[in-house]
Amino acid sequence: MLHDVARQLRLESDRRARAHDMTRAQWVILVCLERRPGLTQKALAEILEVEPITVARLIDRLEDRGMVERRGDPADRRVWRLHLLPPATPVLRDIHAEREDLRRLLVD
Repeated sequence: MLHDVARQLRLESDRRARAHDMTRAQWVILVCLERRPGLTQKALAEILEVEPITVARLIDRLEDRGMVERRGDPADRRVWRLHLLPPATPVLRDIHAEREDLRRLLVD
């Protein structure tokens, strides 16, 4: 039953993200960067349990939309630090509202 609930939650989250022309993975990235600004792409890949190239592609899309910016690490030129930009703010408000709605669905 737990597996079924988790699957339904993922499907519903995917549907809600698509309604905002995004993916659930992009939403997760925005929330992670809101909580921990300046994460590296490598650290984000570890958090998401995906390959770094996958994160790089997701960040490319968010960067194209003006929501995320890569900044070089002053201590290591090979490392990119990820930061949210102002266009991510209204999207994060929507994400938080959707997450709260999903939480209420689970509790009720």
